[in-house]
Amino acid sequence: MTIALPRLDRADPDERGLTLGDFLVPVRVADRISPRVRNVALIGLGAVFIYLTAQIYIQRLPVPLTGQTFGVLTVGAALGFRRGFAAVALYVLLGMVGLPFFAEGKGGLAVILGQSGGYLIGFAIAGAVVGRFAELGWDRQIAGSVGAMLIGEVIIYAIGLPWLMVVGGYTVGETIAYGLTPFIAWDAAKLAVAASLFPLGWWMVERRPDGR
Repeated sequence: MTIALPRLDRADPDERGLTLGDFLVPVRVADRISPRVRNVALIGLGAVFIYLTAQIYIQRLPVPLTGQTFGVLTVGAALGFRRGFAAVALYVLLGMVGLPFFAEGKGGLAVILGQSGGYLIGFAIAGAVVGRFAELGWDRQIAGSVGAMLIGEVIIYAIGLPWLMVVGGYTVGETIAYGLTPFIAWDAAKLAVAASLFPLGWWMVERRPDGR
């Protein structure tokens, strides 16, 4: 008996590996700079975008509600596997060395080693995974876009919650109460917005006169 599995690669063969970020740079500009410079610029812009979303927060102990996951999922899907990982990793690195890049204007290694550090590490992995799904074309339809970003959210919590429990010395129930339950509605709203942006973005790209 053969079991039919869903096809992971949903992009046309000639568009495989392309992400929405590849269309952010106007053709006239892209033709004048090397792909390496363009990629470095996109990675830097991605890190800045995540930083800006981190400035949207609601103070709460032990973990604040922030806009960071919106930034991470959006940047990952826009830039793809390698660039998405690099952008999130750059953001985390800049905050880790002491710049006030994290939520609440925090920075430094102590944040990584603290109770919310697992979420920050999960960001980089989630950005890469969501980016890979985008390269496979998942972000071109709403169902695939939601699915990819939901997987990204699961990855963040899969790393963030155990980290919170160990560092904070909480029970399983306390960990869920402090690190999951208060975030469900907030993260669902961010995910819905992020996921809806990409099918709309591709719709607009396909209707540009020059295809770019």
